[in-house]
Amino acid sequence: MKKRLLFLVVVTLLLSACLTVKHVPPTLVPTIAIDSSETTDKLSNAVTAESVALLLETAVPSATLPPTNTVAPSPSVAPTEEPTATTTPTPAWTATAALTPTATIEPTATFWPTVTRQVLPESVSAGLAPCQTRIVDTELLAMVTQQFSLPETYAPPDLVPLSDYFDDSITLGQDLFARQAIIDPLQRIIGAMHEVGLRPSIISAYRSYSEQALAWKWWSSQYPGRVAILSARPGYSEHQLGTTVDFGSPAIDHLFHVDFANTAEGVWLTNNAHLYGFTLSYPANTYEITGIKWEPWHFRYVGVNLATQLFTSGQLLTSWQLENLPPPCIP
Repeated sequence: MKKRLLFLVVVTLLLSACLTVKHVPPTLVPTIAIDSSETTDKLSNAVTAESVALLLETAVPSATLPPTNTVAPSPSVAPTEEPTATTTPTPAWTATAALTPTATIEPTATFWPTVTRQVLPESVSAGLAPCQTRIVDTELLAMVTQQFSLPETYAPPDLVPLSDYFDDSITLGQDLFARQAIIDPLQRIIGAMHEVGLRPSIISAYRSYSEQALAWKWWSSQYPGRVAILSARPGYSEHQLGTTVDFGSPAIDHLFHVDFANTAEGVWLTNNAHLYGFTLSYPANTYEITGIKWEPWHFRYVGVNLATQLFTSGQLLTSWQLENLPPPCIP
């Protein structure tokens, strides 16, 4: 009898154990997320049972057994989490990409600087000629920007050789020309710099349309992707006016370089050029307005009054011209 009772107890315990295993939810089986880089590293380093146990412990949070009387929701009333095809939003760029060319096919800065193009009202443009045939007056403030150009045939009527007024230490032996109208202020500004021990040079002055075309071609051969921010196109250079000079410094071997701004000559010109009627045409961080990168050596003569006004206010010559002068031609 005792043996029979013992047998029944053992059978009962075995049946209970089977029932318990049968109802263990599959979510309690630990999983390892091998997509995680941290877990992957741990897997590669796991060589002992202890390290594997630690990995399983840290990779998956411990699960809690649900109550035994938990009833699973009926599939017929379970919420559907999969979005239907009709609720999937269409990306806004799909239609646009198919119908509208992207901006990347527009010409790069090599062909046109990223400045705001001037659009003239018909009432204004009706009385103007195209820039290729504009009549350029001899006023010192004639507008030349990256939009309002000069004709190929234009040359100032009063050009004179700088070698008649300066020795080779200034012109570096080059055949340079400028308008007679700026010779006196140019002599005075050079003289003032000499008085304080500076040794400036003039490394460029008047450039004809064809000379500017050669300069553009050279810069294009050296920096084809950046030429438009390093040099003006022929017809779009202030040098063609004959009132603009590029200064040099012996500290940088009289080269075109932004380091000119840090030379003694460059610092002096930045602070004093306006007193002699010269203004810096292309200061730093003004590319969006001028279309030309920083040229700390490039000074244009506009007269003492305007140069001083621009220096005091911080306004650019290009901005002042667009605000105060009538458009000279159809850009």
